[in-house]
This record gives sequence, structure tokens and C-alpha cells, in this order.
Amino acid sequence: MATKVLSAAVVGLDAEIIEVEAEVGGGQLGSFVIVGLPDKAVSESSERVRSAVKNSSFEFPKMKITVNLAPADLKKQGPSYDLPIAISILLFSSIVASSQDLNNCLFIGELALNGRVRPVNGSLPFAIAARRKGIKTIFLPRENCREAKLVDELEIIGIDNLRQLTDHLQGIRSIAPTGKQQLELKNKRIDFDMAYIRGQEHAKRAMEIAAAGAHNVLMTGPPGSGKTMIARTLPSILPDLSFEEALELTKIYSVSGKLESGNGLLTSRPFRSPHHTASGVALVGGGAWPKPGEISLAHRGVLFLDEFGEFPKNLLENLRQPLEDGVIHVSRAAGSLTFPAKFILIAAMNPCPCGYQGDKERDCLCSAQQIFSYRKKISGPILDRIDMHIEVPRIVFKELAGESLAEPSAAIKDRVEKARQMQRIRLAGTKFFANSEMTGEILKKFCPVGALSLEMLRDAVERLQLSARSYFRTLKLARTIADLAGEEHIGQAHIAEALQYRPKIEQN
Repeated sequence: MATKVLSAAVVGLDAEIIEVEAEVGGGQLGSFVIVGLPDKAVSESSERVRSAVKNSSFEFPKMKITVNLAPADLKKQGPSYDLPIAISILLFSSIVASSQDLNNCLFIGELALNGRVRPVNGSLPFAIAARRKGIKTIFLPRENCREAKLVDELEIIGIDNLRQLTDHLQGIRSIAPTGKQQLELKNKRIDFDMAYIRGQEHAKRAMEIAAAGAHNVLMTGPPGSGKTMIARTLPSILPDLSFEEALELTKIYSVSGKLESGNGLLTSRPFRSPHHTASGVALVGGGAWPKPGEISLAHRGVLFLDEFGEFPKNLLENLRQPLEDGVIHVSRAAGSLTFPAKFILIAAMNPCPCGYQGDKERDCLCSAQQIFSYRKKISGPILDRIDMHIEVPRIVFKELAGESLAEPSAAIKDRVEKARQMQRIRLAGTKFFANSEMTGEILKKFCPVGALSLEMLRDAVERLQLSARSYFRTLKLARTIADLAGEEHIGQAHIAEALQYRPKIEQN
């Protein structure tokens, strides 16, 4: 009769419980077979488990070993099954006699050849899946304990090696469960401060509005005007993460293997800046075993695309769905997965290939055809999804050489936090976190405008040839500007400022 212990498999950003069954006997002596759609890393588990068991002072069975990972139609990947496979074999051979009910335990971990347990990816989704299935105890590498402990109602037991775990299971030497950790969600990212940005007040105002309502921004200006520096200051004025946002973000980084070892909850909003040579899979996610891309790693944070005009057009078109819906659907022959992608897009580009069109100090060397081809890479639908289009001119010497500091990020962040608090109260009971996410009836309910403001919008739609999407994005932008001013109602001044951020001529 086969033994069974429980493990888990990552599927997208979630996890499914896996039954690890082992049977010893029959067939060729000494063979070790793993079935149940394993990938190469799982198949190689046989050699790691064999060495880890022997080096933990146990005798490895000399008969045929068959391990089944069920359900058999779900693909298994990665080395996290090493530990449950080893335990299932030791239990079958009566080498280890457990003193507790293992049907209520989950085992996760990679084994080194000497029996040490190495950390794995996906501990948070594993813990969430365990609680959902009513499992009470999880055995996993000690480095993953802080992450798994974010899920309440679970006993998290961190282990260092295989021998330590077997001693615990037999009641020889118990391992104390991981205690509850203190959570602090204050954003500690202050790499760049607004106080050190010389001039560019118009651009800094746009960043404040973007932070307050999670709006997208496109900055255009000559090289050296400060576009990149301005973008990098945005995390310093973003509101602190809520616990729900932090948990969602931690899941993404856990599955992607980008959560720093020993860290539990992510406390800072991400700032992702992929190079323009990045592939489509790197940007939006995917692969043979679909993983989140840069747009999902920037979830609830900032996606900064520098040299926006240098990105391939087909790559930028992949941003249409996430910019509109806040998610990305990755479809493969085996199935479809959905990853969250609610980020603030900050794009920066030169006005032309040489970068100096319209510059007062240097002449542009580009032909009309070169400028047209350069701008044509960014389609009208993509530009339509960007709320604010601003020009960042060259900084004059007087501002550059000035010694006085500008308004610090901390002061701007206070205004942003107050605006976000108004939104949290207003949007309570909905699925939306910020003004930019509002759609349908919610948008109609919270963005009413008076007769004079409506007339101003009507003129703007005709004069600027605004699309329906641009019209509604302008309304949401005006709502954020009103929130920053502490106003409950959208006024003409708020509409007028929002319209300043639309491009002079809309591309269709």
C-alpha cells in the first residue's frame, strides 16, 4: 500500500494541493521513477532525494521506487517536491514513523545532497492554498517562514535539514513553530527626493497628480532635461501600501522568485524600468511555464519606460489591455492565466530621433520623414490611454545653479495621502482603489459636472478631437485634481487643468 503526503504546485499566482504518493517494490531493483507530468527539475529530484536520504544517516531502499504526483494532469515544475518525496519514501520503508497525522500537514522544500533544505518560490500562495483546504501545519525551509506566516490560522514550522524534520515527526526533538511577526507597511523607498529637482514645476505637478490618482504620464523633452530623474522621484510621493495591496504584491514576487531571502511582506511600492530591448515575454509575462512579466511586477507601483520611442511598436501594443483593464491574460495551448497589472505608466521620450526638435539652444538634425517614423511607433490607441502628456524643456542655467531646495517629497506625499484618503472613503464598497480605475456607473456617480464645466468639456472634445476614452480619462483626472484641492465637487478650474494635459492634436 502506498504512502501519501501533501505538497503544492504553483498555478499562475495561486497554488493547488498535490498528493505525493510513494510505493516501493516490484520492477528493476534500485530504479526510481517519478510520474505525474514532472518537468526536468522534478525528474532530477530522484538523485537529490537519494543522496539527501543517505547523507542524513538513513538507508535508502534498494528496491524499485515509484512516486506519483497527483493530480496527474497538472504540470509540476521546480524542486519544491524534494522534501515531500523524501518523507513519503521514508514513511513507506518504516524508517520514519510519524507521531502525528500527516493528512493535515503540507511539505515544501528543495533538498541539497547533504540533506540541507533550501528555500523555494511561492511560499505565500502555498500557505493560502493550505488554509483554503483546511490544512493546519506547513513544513517548509526556514528562510520561507516569514512569508508563509502572513497567512493566519496556520502553524508554520521552519526546518534546516531532513534529519531535523524526521526527528520532529518521530517526537525525538520538536521544532518550535514560527512566531507571529510584526508588520510595518511604511514605504521606506526614498532613493530620490523631489527637493533636489531643479525647476520643472509643471512636470512635478503632473507627478503629484499621477501619484494621487494613479494616472499615466508621458514626458517629452530633449536629452538631459531631467525626465528620468523626475520619474525616479515618483515612488517617494506615492501613498503607503495597504495590507491588501502588499499581500497581493508579495504573491507576485514570491511566485516570480524575486522576493529577497528572509523577507516577509513587501512594504515598498515597486519601481520597474525595463530596457527598450526587453522581449515581449519579459514585459507582459508568459513562457513555457507562464510567469509574471514586468507589468505585473510593477503592480500597484510604477512602470517606467525610458526611451519610449525606441521600444518596438508591437511590444508597446501589448500594453493596450493592461492599461485599460489592469490585468493581462496570458494564453497558451495548455490553458490561460491572468496576472494583475494595475501600474502607473511613466513614459519618457525625445521629441525626435536626435532629441532636439523645438529646443531653443540646439538645432534639430532630423528630417520630417524621420520625425514622422519615430513618432509613428507609438500608436493612437496607446497615446489615448495615457492621461497626461507633458513637455519637459531644457533647464535654464539660473535654475540649474540655484542653491535653494524645492518642496520635499514628504510634503507632497502628505497631499497625495489626503487625496487618496478621500478616494478610499468615496470608493468604499467597490473594487476600485484609485480614481483612474473607475468605470461605468461608478464614474458617472462620482464625477458629475455642472453646466458650465460640461460646456467647457464639449468645446474641448470638438477642438482637441477627443475620443470617448479621452473624455472619460479627462473627467477622472479632474476628479483627482479636485481631491488634491480638497474639493468635493469638480469645478471649471479642475477641468481646465485636466485639459492642459491632453496632447494638442489627438492621434486616431
